[in-house]
Amino acid sequence: MASSDKEQEPTPGRWLAGQRHLAGTALNLAVGLGLVGGLLLIWQAHLLARVVNGVVVDRAPLETLWPLLLALPAIFLLRAAIAWSAEQVSFTAAARVKVALRDRLYRHLQALGPAYLSGERSGELTNLVADGVEKLEAYYARFLPHMALTALVPLAILAFVFPLDWISGLVMLGTAPLIPLFMILIGKGAERLNQRQWRQLARMSAHFLDVIQGLTTLKLFNASRREAEVIAAVSEAHRRSTMSVLRVAFLSALVLEFFSTVSIAVVAVLIGFRLLWGEMAFLHGFFVLLLAPEFYLPLRTLGTHYHARMEAIAAAERLVEVLETPLPPAPGAPLALPPERPLGVRYEGVGFAYPGGRTALEAVDLDLAPGERVALVGPSGAGKSTVVNLLLGFLRPDAGRILVNGVDLAGLEREAWLREVAFVPQRPRVFHGTLLDNIRLGRPDADPAAVREAARLARAGEFIDRLPQGYATPVGEGGQGLSGGQIQRLALARAFLKDAPLVVLDEPTASLDPDSEALVQAAIERLAVGRTLLVVAHRLATVRGADRIVVLDGGRVVESGAHRELMAAGGLYRRMVTAYGGTA
Repeated sequence: MASSDKEQEPTPGRWLAGQRHLAGTALNLAVGLGLVGGLLLIWQAHLLARVVNGVVVDRAPLETLWPLLLALPAIFLLRAAIAWSAEQVSFTAAARVKVALRDRLYRHLQALGPAYLSGERSGELTNLVADGVEKLEAYYARFLPHMALTALVPLAILAFVFPLDWISGLVMLGTAPLIPLFMILIGKGAERLNQRQWRQLARMSAHFLDVIQGLTTLKLFNASRREAEVIAAVSEAHRRSTMSVLRVAFLSALVLEFFSTVSIAVVAVLIGFRLLWGEMAFLHGFFVLLLAPEFYLPLRTLGTHYHARMEAIAAAERLVEVLETPLPPAPGAPLALPPERPLGVRYEGVGFAYPGGRTALEAVDLDLAPGERVALVGPSGAGKSTVVNLLLGFLRPDAGRILVNGVDLAGLEREAWLREVAFVPQRPRVFHGTLLDNIRLGRPDADPAAVREAARLARAGEFIDRLPQGYATPVGEGGQGLSGGQIQRLALARAFLKDAPLVVLDEPTASLDPDSEALVQAAIERLAVGRTLLVVAHRLATVRGADRIVVLDGGRVVESGAHRELMAAGGLYRRMVTAYGGTA
């Protein structure tokens, strides 16, 4: 069964060919224009042969040759226009494929969700979405059209050559397969080198992004010079790999040029001897001789663009792997969420294990009553993040179920469910753009008045109004130009603007100074009114005001109650508070 499934998996080459429908009719139009250009080339060779034959052999007066001479520049211009049009159309086709694939890849990654993305290196995925898709351009713009023309144009030339000179036709027909044969033989080794080079580039991109993101930490530990040496070594290895690929590519071009040149020489020698012996008319011989280089030209051009195919296959290997990753199962018939607000959530015997067998949760029972503020605490690795990811729908329970107002969360459509939840992570993501756009992330259609009110409630309006451009102030990627407290208040403003009945907070006051922490804490108190709140806490001093504190350890709920109750019980919660220097 496993071998049968493996056979059904698309190879990168087959997958690439299967995506050509995304280009629509543009690829066929490019091939059609190329064929018309090839037919014009044959006509041009015929006119040129007649002109030379008239001047050299027939000694025809110039007046009789003027129509032919005037037709030649017209054909030159027409061929140039057709070649330019074919180039534009083929690149339009490639652009359509790139846009469609990039959109499909982006949406697939979104659908896979944070659970999948957390196990991948962001630099590698970024390289795949940007450079990986870009590598496919030459395949669709050059290789595929020229592959079709390699079959059509030489056949059209043979259709004119055979009636005039069957010997030259047989030579062309016999030597033509040698060029693609050696192209494939040499290309096999180059293909493996390309795939290895692409994997190296993906790893290098991922490593470089990790280094850039952790540059502050490297500087703090005085490790930046050492990491620069590592990057230099990785770059040098990639340079050597690139040069080895280029050496094979140049070798392939040399072999193709050698065979095509020898084949043209054979045709020229045979025609020359028959002209010398008077067995062939000059007009026919010169016409065939003019067509001989053009017969092998599409084959040589295909060999040049064969490298584009190998690069595309190397990039498509990872593309196929990501796109073939199965999405989380969607409910067959999505259930409707009852209209009662705020929401109540119940975990019933929920269990979850990550790939590799690591158990994160085991038979967890947890209630969030409507309007209740629940704090989730526990040592590192206790399963707090898994509880949140299950609630957000990023993961699916292996055992048990999660009920929302009595409806199984697994039966709800994910997009519909996420509209009911506002999530404020520990490190909110701020995107390049204006403050207005960043606050409207969850509600892009919100009017400026609603945004200002949300910012006021989140205590963000105070610092925004002091900025020269106010809500139109641009911010850099990752919140460049803003402090940690300001970024947290922006994230809370998003939650106020979304006005979801369930709010999930992942330690929103971590790493904040006392003044910022007080502002954020005040905003959270206001956000909790009329909503169900789940707060994942790492700093135990911030959870004392919660209605209930749930303590996780080893994937199980070991304690639950108010702060004073848990302190009096003397269990894990009291030991954690004492370890952090807290008191009752």
